[in-house]
Amino acid sequence: MEAIYDKISEGYDTTRKVDPEILSTLSQLLGIEAGKNYLDIACGTGNYTNCISRFGGNWFACDGSEKMLSEARLKSSDIKWEKSDAADLGYDTDFFDGAICSLAIHHFSDLTRPFCEISRVLKAGSNFVILTSTPAQMQGYWLNRYFPVMMEKSCKQMPGLEVVESALLKANFTIKTTVPFFITPGLKDFFLYSGKQRPEMYLSNNVRNGISSFHNFCSQSELDQGLEDLQRDITSGDIKSIMESYESKNGDYLFICATTR
Repeated sequence: MEAIYDKISEGYDTTRKVDPEILSTLSQLLGIEAGKNYLDIACGTGNYTNCISRFGGNWFACDGSEKMLSEARLKSSDIKWEKSDAADLGYDTDFFDGAICSLAIHHFSDLTRPFCEISRVLKAGSNFVILTSTPAQMQGYWLNRYFPVMMEKSCKQMPGLEVVESALLKANFTIKTTVPFFITPGLKDFFLYSGKQRPEMYLSNNVRNGISSFHNFCSQSELDQGLEDLQRDITSGDIKSIMESYESKNGDYLFICATTR
């Protein structure tokens, strides 16, 4: 994960801004209280850490990319930023009262070890809130029509809900709730399916530069052909019916809230 995010750290904040709805849901599920300690795992450039810290508590954040962290440190001197692998956290046992991990678990080579580490540093009864997507959800993205190889590889990288739940249980967590998240036209954070209702976004090199799937899994030939086909369908208006054919009631992403036993 470190290498890819070192590559895309430059300009990352241009398109990866904090979305108010995501921020609100993260904070509500976490249950922030003044004076308590919280951890943001795989924090990236710290956009969400910086904003959620304003809800209260003492915030710590870690990431595997030093370049991402160098951007994060410019945003707040009150947050304790640390370079750390999620599978080997450099914090004391039973130190935190809650943790979040947003759109990052698909970069973990194995979920059990990071989840066990997160469980170790959390106090009993603490919430761990994950924002992710599942392969089942991703198979409903209309991006599959234009970038099929990229999406197939992205789906294979993404752990299914049953895999996530199994790893959480092994790590001494109990699942409290799952909350589906639907992309809206006003979404501020431009991650993979953020252009669900705004297909023209994917024509922007700046937007694609902030999305790891385009870096990791999309060949130049597939990118060129996909963008050509997408531009054609946007111009003709066919994109509307194509987007409607991929509508799903299962949510585009998923919040998972688990509690340490």
